Amino acid sequence: KLDRMSVWVVVPVKPLNVAKSRLTDVLTSEQRMRFAESMLRRTLNVTRATRAVTGTLVISRDTKALAIARDLGARTVQESGAPALNPALMRATQLLASWRSESVLILPADLPLLTPEDITGVVRAAGDAERSVVIASDRSNDGTNALFVRPPGIITYEYGPQSYQRHIAFARAADALVCELDSENLQFDLDLPQDIVDLYRKLTGQPLSR
Repeated sequence: KLDRMSVWVVVPVKPLNVAKSRLTDVLTSEQRMRFAESMLRRTLNVTRATRAVTGTLVISRDTKALAIARDLGARTVQESGAPALNPALMRATQLLASWRSESVLILPADLPLLTPEDITGVVRAAGDAERSVVIASDRSNDGTNALFVRPPGIITYEYGPQSYQRHIAFARAADALVCELDSENLQFDLDLPQDIVDLYRKLTGQPLSR
């Protein structure tokens, strides 16, 4: 079943030179740019290694990010106009629907614990329902860290503060099967200095000395 269903991953990417602005106190601008690039590369390598994924579409206004994506086998869409995440994601979704994709999975590029098994788990959680939404929150149950929608376009996107509950409400209003996925790997993103400390402890079992 997983091999037969068309699943496209969409990864929105901010310009690398302005990414991770909330890490300004602990990383230089050059370090933040390299960090954002390495996270993007890691995410695309994970999606490419996932059998359940048909393809990956990166949407960005950053030509360097798009070039990296193409080098790693992803398709790309260049954003234009005013930066606006939700309309950009809707455009990407409409494009995938025109490609006859059966489902779309939106993932950020900053999930350091993401594995192919996590992505497969999202797809499995959708089951066989014709209309389904699988959603994983961030650690504060506020933002949306993974959003699987089948078929593409049955809900609108409203990323931002408290997006997790809004996306659940949209899915229920669309009469979709809703699965709230509790996944430590999908919840863990890297936005704040404390997140780096937590990641180091999680990976090494040791506190990060300053």
